[in-house]
Amino acid sequence: MVSGLVIGIILIYFILIGSLIYGFDKIDDFKLQDLEAKTKFSVIIPFRNEAENLPQLLASIAKLTYPKSHFEIILVNDDSEDDSIAVIEKLLNKSAFKTIKSSIKIITNKRTTNSPKKDAIKTAINISQFSWIVTTDADCTLPKHWLYALDESIQINKPNCVVAPVKYDGKNSFFYRFQTLDFLSLQGATIGGFGIKHPFMCNGANLAYKKSIFISLDGFKGNDNMASGDDVFLLQKLLKHNSKQVIYLKSTQAIVKTKPAKNLQLLIEQRLRWASKTAAYNNSFAKIIGVIVLLANTVCIALIPLALFGWLNLRVVAALIVIKLAIDFLLLFKSSRFFKQETLLLSYVFSSLLYPFFCVYIAITSLFKSYNWKGRTFKT
Repeated sequence: MVSGLVIGIILIYFILIGSLIYGFDKIDDFKLQDLEAKTKFSVIIPFRNEAENLPQLLASIAKLTYPKSHFEIILVNDDSEDDSIAVIEKLLNKSAFKTIKSSIKIITNKRTTNSPKKDAIKTAINISQFSWIVTTDADCTLPKHWLYALDESIQINKPNCVVAPVKYDGKNSFFYRFQTLDFLSLQGATIGGFGIKHPFMCNGANLAYKKSIFISLDGFKGNDNMASGDDVFLLQKLLKHNSKQVIYLKSTQAIVKTKPAKNLQLLIEQRLRWASKTAAYNNSFAKIIGVIVLLANTVCIALIPLALFGWLNLRVVAALIVIKLAIDFLLLFKSSRFFKQETLLLSYVFSSLLYPFFCVYIAITSLFKSYNWKGRTFKT
């Protein structure tokens, strides 16, 4: 009975990841067509204690090629305790920012719920000028044709929401490669979900939606008791409203770069924050995926003791490990090729041996441990 259950879980996992790989290929790469810019964007960037990252973000904003009359940047100060404001003001007074200075607003977050980031986005939306909202993070850098890619996707597809790609950019080390491979798998699954017409994930570091839709759906109402989830819970609302008008922009010119966690403790806190949202998902497909992935990783940990106690044949154990490694590698290969991070695959085998323990640890810990985010503590 045990062997049948274990084999069944791995085979279900194989089918699931295989379907996401199929979906990944179903989403065509989007190429810019040099259309005249039409969409006007309000780009919202909440920040808290980001003095270290703001110069790089602002430098990338200054290089955006989109017409300055067609976008505004709203920086929302979420009770920063460092010199973030001074850093912004100093940079904006430099000649390099002369053409962009008038497009940038700095406002203060108005807290009304348990979610500082959702409050920050809502505060900015309330004073935004334009019809499309774009969110990103203060530790990101933006590609120069970013808004052009979003605009052309909107002009061609007429969506209510555009989910776009994000990748990690950091110093090369095994720790960086480990978490980047994990992130690549999430990005690959995101694209695959759209490809099989069951989208279930997005990333608020690169997300665009109509302001009118946000308002008509009452924005974050219904999940504002949760600190995180400004992206995925809104996505679920938009999908329920009209799934055909939520699209994925698979464009290398739209890839926003963000920074990985600096150390293991910060990585654990980040993953606990992400895991804290899963219980509140109203997307059954997302819940099913979460359960299957957790079970498959739990099985991977259990395979060796099962073999040692004679409950599983060693050949079966080896076959199951190979099946999981192979299907995971194929998804990562496609994702890493799109994001041009194929060299990270050199760390794939060792990372894959560690990942099941990390995954199960986060899942168990998230059930009873609070997490820290930007110097604040939240319950999972």
